[in-house]
Amino acid sequence: MEFKHIPIMLNEVIDNLKIKPNGIYVDGTMGGAGHSEAIVKKLSNEGLLIGIDRDQEALNASHERLKEFENVRYIWGKHEDLKDILFGMGIKKIDGILLDLGISSYQIDEASRGFSYTKEAPLDMRMNKEQELTAREVVNTYSKEKLEKIFFDYGEENFSKRIAAKIIEKREMKSIETTSDLCDVIRSSIPKGKDAVDSFKRIFQAIRIEVNGELKDLEKAIKDGIEIMNEGGRFCILTFHSLEDRIVKNAFNDAAGKCTCPKDFPVCVCNAKSFGKIINKKPIIPSEEEQINNPRSKSCKLRVFEREKEHPVR
Repeated sequence: MEFKHIPIMLNEVIDNLKIKPNGIYVDGTMGGAGHSEAIVKKLSNEGLLIGIDRDQEALNASHERLKEFENVRYIWGKHEDLKDILFGMGIKKIDGILLDLGISSYQIDEASRGFSYTKEAPLDMRMNKEQELTAREVVNTYSKEKLEKIFFDYGEENFSKRIAAKIIEKREMKSIETTSDLCDVIRSSIPKGKDAVDSFKRIFQAIRIEVNGELKDLEKAIKDGIEIMNEGGRFCILTFHSLEDRIVKNAFNDAAGKCTCPKDFPVCVCNAKSFGKIINKKPIIPSEEEQINNPRSKSCKLRVFEREKEHPVR
């Protein structure tokens, strides 16, 4: 299957990155290079785009899509290792970062990857096919308590306990091997009269996040990214569910200088520092037209942070 990537809020992302032709930019979730292509087109020959992705198939597709550009570097890795990756390349400062935290259309549509509850496939859900942990292992080896926690924390699923209990019951008789097997278990756990589709979405999301460690080091990636940005550099992050968005919002608030001292204190004693400012107090969302043309954009939010000179908040 062709690795297609429909970049969400492309114009909004490019406008907010404030791209300098000679700058160094990082697309930490390169995917199919939809956003990357627009970024590199704004760069001169002296500019540089560094694309990072944990999915080797995505990098291969990006390399093919951007083969006419010589100022692109492709890195197989994780955006949470951003600082180490850049330092390993001899790069100490950059001018902008993009993180698109959504799962790609290719990964959803490619049945063999096991990301979609609508397609029959082995339980896999790995973005990096080289890693050992799969959705099958999560479903068939995790304890009832651990499954409950994952479903509730990462999926915000109201029936987490019922679904976890049913999984334990079913796998004692026979291992749960495919996406349809898992859907059958989820469906049998939902009270009569309730639509199971929303639970399918939440449970598959929760397992995918666990398999790929999507939220584990996101805050670290944001802090590291802000630290290595030049003054005036922009950090754009696209999120697709409330868990991601909450982490991004809080991390940006902390970086902007969140003093925890009581308001009646004459001076700050918590030593809070500001590293920049939040550009949009409320997240930017796709236009109505884009949501109609690309339904997968409906849950997307864009938050933007600008690096400034470090200073105490009070």
